[in-house]
Amino acid sequence: MSAAVITVETQENLSQKLVIQRPPFGLSLQGRIRVPGDKSISHRALMLGAMAGGDTQIQGLLLGEDPRSTASCFRAMGADISELNPEFVRVKGIGLGNFSEPVDVLNAGNSGTTLRLMLGLLASHPGRFFTVTGDSSLRSRPMSRVVKPLQQMGGQIWGRNGSALAPLAIQGQALKPIHYHSPIASAQVKSCILLAGLMTEGQTTVTEPALSRDHSERMFRAFGAELSIDPETNSVTVTGPARLYGQKVIVPGDISSAAFWLVAGAIVPGSDLVIENVGVNPTRTGILEALALMGADIQRENEREVAGEPVADLRVRSSAMHCCTIAGDIIPRLIDEIPILAVAAAFAEGTTIIRDAEELRVKESDRITVMAQQLNKMGAKVTELPDGMEITGGTTLVGTDLDSHTDHRIAMSLAIASLVATGTTTIHRAEAAAISYPNFTATLAEVCQ
Repeated sequence: MSAAVITVETQENLSQKLVIQRPPFGLSLQGRIRVPGDKSISHRALMLGAMAGGDTQIQGLLLGEDPRSTASCFRAMGADISELNPEFVRVKGIGLGNFSEPVDVLNAGNSGTTLRLMLGLLASHPGRFFTVTGDSSLRSRPMSRVVKPLQQMGGQIWGRNGSALAPLAIQGQALKPIHYHSPIASAQVKSCILLAGLMTEGQTTVTEPALSRDHSERMFRAFGAELSIDPETNSVTVTGPARLYGQKVIVPGDISSAAFWLVAGAIVPGSDLVIENVGVNPTRTGILEALALMGADIQRENEREVAGEPVADLRVRSSAMHCCTIAGDIIPRLIDEIPILAVAAAFAEGTTIIRDAEELRVKESDRITVMAQQLNKMGAKVTELPDGMEITGGTTLVGTDLDSHTDHRIAMSLAIASLVATGTTTIHRAEAAAISYPNFTATLAEVCQ
């Protein structure tokens, strides 16, 4: 076997083409790698560090575009955040309630997490006015899911399409606590309301239909907030007003980024990969459960706890995969990994069904439509459903021209699919991968042997 030929071509408009030429006799993936820091934890570490009193020290921060957007927004409101570096970031917090009114519009870039979570904080700062926006993709994504509960708390928020779309204007208010029954299991919705609750007198509660990721709850407690959890009803209550204290945060590797290598190692024959230092928070390990159902050979090694988050090394070796159904309560725990799961399903025996994932239609792209279109271009058999996909595995994929639709998870998922496609695959607008995984292409070249 020989290595794949991987090249990046930068166009005049700075868009990038990722070209992957699979060798005629195949390849295998070997080695030990580390993925970037967890994006969800990176966002929250910057935010809570800025809201806390004293210094917060962060190790392992993700250097993708999304956390940079969070840092930029909080700097504009008075937080002192050092230059972002995966080795060490210092945040000199200014204390909850002390953010200044920015002189310009706060720009969240492509980051839905930045914008949605930040709204809870801004709405609860009385006497201050804020305007927030994002790039063209973020301006098309629904914000009513967080705006409506904030308005129930007394928040004053205005925007396009009945305050459902950014740009949004916020007049900070003294909010009232509520018990919000969320119609969807969403860590962004839950975290936004809990952030507002930090500044609100009394108890603010969020109840979800299923368990969503709990990074906010873990970090709230670590920073000193009074928090209670009822696992039987999927309810979380925060008592405000809170006082937060700076902490040392160690960010584990992002399981969403590790997912690309887990699938690659499973579907590329002869592969043996170890992904080190991956966060295995139970609210995020749906990807491991789904791949286990499909017959993937994945083992946890060196399990430990780092700064309150469970961590392990994940070893994956190639194996025969078979179909399964992915639906129900597992979906919130793997929603970001469904594009790469679709790739795994394309190489699994039988028909895999993914349901209850309509949330994918309002991500950075309509991930259901885009993944179905792009995989079908390669010769896969994918049928689009209103809330998911049916994928019949076993067809031979063929390299062709593909498009990321400026969605980082689409770009990386298609790159993994190309490793088992014959010929040459070209992925247009591949620079989108940098949003969450700046060195993805370099790691891809490193493990291909």
